[in-house]
Amino acid sequence: QVQLVESGGGLVQTGGSLRLSCAASGRSFSFYAMGMGWFRQAPGKEREFVGWTGSSTYYSDAVKGRFTISRDNAKNSVYLQMDSLKPEDTAVYYCVGGGSNRYRPNYWGQGTQVTVSS
Repeated sequence: QVQLVESGGGLVQTGGSLRLSCAASGRSFSFYAMGMGWFRQAPGKEREFVGWTGSSTYYSDAVKGRFTISRDNAKNSVYLQMDSLKPEDTAVYYCVGGGSNRYRPNYWGQGTQVTVSS
């Protein structure tokens, strides 16, 4: 089992930046071999894919060019740098990992709130 813990959410103004962090822990897992990514869920909306990094890196059209995923395998951590934030980016952001593909991860964090004020 793998545990994922996010941090770094908060309130930011339109056009601002935030960096989310996610630390993975658990027994007998190889973080460097795991695909890792982020989903988000806005109020009243379904959860949606944000981005993923594995053998390749993918982003949703909504965040492409503004968000960047990176990882530090030595720290078992993945990050989401969010720039040029918009009010529509307001959501709970979930760190995810593992699984057979980027849309069906095995592991989920508890989520961290990001609020972008207009």
